[in-house]
Amino acid sequence: MKASVIYKNGSPDVLRYEDVPDPDCPDGHVLIDVEAISIEGGDLLARVGSPPPSVPHIVGYLAAGTVVRVGTGVKDRTVGDRIVTLNPAGSHASMRAVPAMSTWPIPDGLDAATAACVPVAFGTAQECLFTAGHLEAGQTALIHAGAGGVGMAAIQLAKHAGATVISTASSDEKLERLSELGLDHGINYARENFVQRARELTDGRGADVIIDSVGGQNLVDSIGALAYRGSLISVGLAGRAGSNIEARDLWEKNNTLRGVFLGGALRNEYPRVHSMIADLIGRVGNGEPRVVIDRTFPLAEAAAAHAHIESRQTIGRVVMTP
Repeated sequence: MKASVIYKNGSPDVLRYEDVPDPDCPDGHVLIDVEAISIEGGDLLARVGSPPPSVPHIVGYLAAGTVVRVGTGVKDRTVGDRIVTLNPAGSHASMRAVPAMSTWPIPDGLDAATAACVPVAFGTAQECLFTAGHLEAGQTALIHAGAGGVGMAAIQLAKHAGATVISTASSDEKLERLSELGLDHGINYARENFVQRARELTDGRGADVIIDSVGGQNLVDSIGALAYRGSLISVGLAGRAGSNIEARDLWEKNNTLRGVFLGGALRNEYPRVHSMIADLIGRVGNGEPRVVIDRTFPLAEAAAAHAHIESRQTIGRVVMTP
């Protein structure tokens, strides 16, 4: 099969398009012919900083396609099923084998590219807003990096739940595009102080739930934009480094700081989280919410696809097709 592989960590140009052996299909696994690959932030981080366990190594979390083989013991997947697959590696290829328990059926009428973009971005947004943030109708959500995958999902999910939605982005163009998804108020952080502007937009009250995938000082500053008993949600690998929060800064308004990692939730609460993702795929299949795809690249141009994401010019998801 064809795959985009790495032999070492580094910039996008370490990705090489090569022939590699077809994967086996062990017990409990399914093998798919890949139709579409969703590039996740974790794929870029793995390429940059996670030493390959062996070489050539195929990075990538998410791919969708058609089942061509079923391993012993698998009872709920059959050859010919269209599914989305999630695994820590192996998506950047024309074939992929994953544990059957890490797959979801694709509803009739939903294309593979759209389906592949749902589990991580929408699952993470759902966990941030509702499991960690307990967002309710009538409350306000502030979503940083709204033009990213989690951001675009969170804007739609929050709006559908009856919340007022505020989001930050780096340009007016991005904010204008986000308004099509239900954004109520946009903040261009390149020229506006988001804390001051968020408080203005909420008549001084602040946001009930803030999702921060930026980290660093942005996470620290977000405390100032919280409402009384508000929840600040830190998510994504970028948000784990460089943020020194003083606990007493949370005391005055009885605020909460929560961390969200979808992978940890899947490991520890598999039945709930797997079902939640299945529901989100079904909702996308019904047209609400929706996935916005910025560009589609051939798998042979994986280096260009990764570079495009790192340019920070994207508005929506970037996918690849074998």
